[in-house]
Amino acid sequence: MIAVQHIIEPNDLKAALAIRRTVFVEGQGVPAAAEYDVHDRTDARHYLARTPDGTPCGASRWRITENGVKLERFAVLEEYRNQAVGAALLQQVLDDVRAAYPDATVYLNAQLRAIPFYERHGFGKVGEQFTECDIEHVKMELRRLQ
Repeated sequence: MIAVQHIIEPNDLKAALAIRRTVFVEGQGVPAAAEYDVHDRTDARHYLARTPDGTPCGASRWRITENGVKLERFAVLEEYRNQAVGAALLQQVLDDVRAAYPDATVYLNAQLRAIPFYERHGFGKVGEQFTECDIEHVKMELRRLQ
């Protein structure tokens, strides 16, 4: 079973940032300057997913914006995809968001290939397609809290 924890320890944040580097910077060609921002060290709440043997395999974060709660940087290492890592990360994030901000609008910018995943988890498209870091995205909002 995948374990997901809110990151408190610096070494866990280092592991999460390394996963994001592998997935986004190395795997998708996102510039490191665009991937890592001031929110990583200030107002974002980070999460790390681990396999049953403790191996870090996924990461995510969320933060408060003027538009609500924005979910960001969901990354799962390639060898752990299609093993419910993303679902475990998303569920833990949504549980924490619901507890902290039960009435907030929850949204994210999904890469096109991830839209079906987010739709299965209660998100719906709310806007036109746009390009960010040469990757097509669409804004999605949570239609129901799980």
